[in-house]
Amino acid sequence: MSVEVQPDALESLCRDMAERAKAASEAPAGVSTAAKNRWLLAAADALEARSAGVLEANARDVAAAPGYGLNAAAIDRLTLTPARIKAAADGLRQVAALPDPVGEVREGHVRPNGLEVLKVGVPIGVVFFVYESRPNVTVDAAGLCVKSGNAVILRGGKEAAHSNAALHRILAAELPTAGLPADAVQLVPTADRAAVGHLLALGDLIDLAIPRGGESLIRRVAREATMPVLKHYDGNCHVYVDQYADLEMAKNILLNAKCQRPGVCNAAESLLVHAAVAEDFLPAVGAALAARGVELRGCDETRRLIPAAKPATDADYRAEFLDLILSVRVVPDLDAAVRHINTFGSKHTDAIVTRDVRAAKDFTRRVDSAAVMVNASTRFNDGFELGLGAEIGISTDKFHARGPCGLRELTTYKYVVTGDGHVRG
Repeated sequence: MSVEVQPDALESLCRDMAERAKAASEAPAGVSTAAKNRWLLAAADALEARSAGVLEANARDVAAAPGYGLNAAAIDRLTLTPARIKAAADGLRQVAALPDPVGEVREGHVRPNGLEVLKVGVPIGVVFFVYESRPNVTVDAAGLCVKSGNAVILRGGKEAAHSNAALHRILAAELPTAGLPADAVQLVPTADRAAVGHLLALGDLIDLAIPRGGESLIRRVAREATMPVLKHYDGNCHVYVDQYADLEMAKNILLNAKCQRPGVCNAAESLLVHAAVAEDFLPAVGAALAARGVELRGCDETRRLIPAAKPATDADYRAEFLDLILSVRVVPDLDAAVRHINTFGSKHTDAIVTRDVRAAKDFTRRVDSAAVMVNASTRFNDGFELGLGAEIGISTDKFHARGPCGLRELTTYKYVVTGDGHVRG
């Protein structure tokens, strides 16, 4: 639960949090993998043991959600269930089972003069993580940052204040017991939006900002941050049904990509269909989507084949709906599909359904996105599904990380060079 902080005290509070996080990140340069794993496993057990309190706190947030203007998809993201708490706990256990990227020798060689050169994984330092709506992300972010040797300052949205506070209490209580700094995981205690600006100004103390939420939040963070930002702005994900697609497979993939959880960034927002199969595919898939409450917005050919579809605009083809709405276009060939994706897409996740290996290879080579799927749902672009244990977000940037960001993406590296009295001539 957030507390009220006087405006003249807020800047001081934020700097104090950042200074304590910095001290925690530098504390025993030798926090062991064993200690980090002890905390992850203890925190996972504590989450499950104390889930009733978390669910009670979450129920207060969900009850207040309509007052914040949250739609059905946003309320779904906000809602915790026993299964979702168990999934969060299992995510911590999976992170504990993953190799520790800190101290990992990523490359190494010995120079002709005898110098040994090693490239070694190290923590980034202090991470400021600002996010909206999804309280389970509190657990993922804390687990990943601690295992990768970083301290984290968490700033969730006001709509999840009770849930985040309950989760943070559980996570923080286990830190000293495991031998970790108590300030390694902190939660900003106020919903005042000015706190975000104060923290973003602390590039001398905070090493990385990660925003996760709506586009306006992410653009604000990118604009104001005095430290690097790991981000994606939106998720306009495409499914392209090729002329050589198995149409039953294509239907199942599309229904999963669009309907399983329409309010998340890896849900499909756009469908492209090769003209050679549109007559056979679109009427049937249109009926299946309509049965699930999906509104279609399509081109003229789409509307000829699915009369209930509304006309689509360029704005529709660019949109991240985060709802049961899908834009549709019939394209003459794979080239047109790729052009459409690279023009209207968000470089997040795009899929092709095809039995033609050459078409699949061409699509994966030319589509400029963080993840490209072949005969699989866009919903698989997720750290848990890709074996990362959990993720702190998905990046569509090309530096320093791209795609789901797990443990390795929360580290950087240093060169360790060892000689035996070497001097340069």
